[in-house]
Amino acid sequence: MYASSPDANRRSRLPAARRYDPDRRARILRATLDVVAEHGVAGATHRRIAAAAGVPLGSMTYHFEGMELLLTEAFTLLADTVAARFTERLAAASNRDEALEAVVDLVVDESWATPQTMLLSYELYAFAARRPALQSVMRDWMDKSRAALGRHFAPETAKALDAMIEGLSIHRSVDRDPADRAAVRSIVERLVGEGAAGRSSVGSSIPTSP
Repeated sequence: MYASSPDANRRSRLPAARRYDPDRRARILRATLDVVAEHGVAGATHRRIAAAAGVPLGSMTYHFEGMELLLTEAFTLLADTVAARFTERLAAASNRDEALEAVVDLVVDESWATPQTMLLSYELYAFAARRPALQSVMRDWMDKSRAALGRHFAPETAKALDAMIEGLSIHRSVDRDPADRAAVRSIVERLVGEGAAGRSSVGSSIPTSP
């Protein structure tokens, strides 16, 4: 009868090598956002997130010390991703009128204000209410949005537009008769000031009308 060698016996007792999976941590973060969008922060569990990410349950505690840290990193990923897309859209505008259209897009175009992004934004606000680390993430997101708008508008106008984009996006997500593109454009023009469209190129600062 064949007898296994001592070396073979030792190898059989060795723990299985960890499968190389360089995207695992990032996949867990993306899955966390999917789970939060579907079940809310309260319903986000290690088991649900692991299943959504397609990873062993033990990977959750291997990569993240606790659920609060995981949620903080996931919401940071959300803020960075949305801020980058926001900046990209405004950077594509080459004059004031195109910048106005970009602002309207950010409110009405679901490729920017997706239903999932809106749900996650609600969850982020609630989760951050008592967590200074998340409040810092939200302030950073706000600063990036205002900086992107500041390429085309005066600082105070950029702040007003930033608040308008967020507030109107929330209203449109629940309104039975949401403002259409023309109505949103009219609101943007009033915030920017009469006659501002087309008066200046990128990088200028035109104060709002008194």
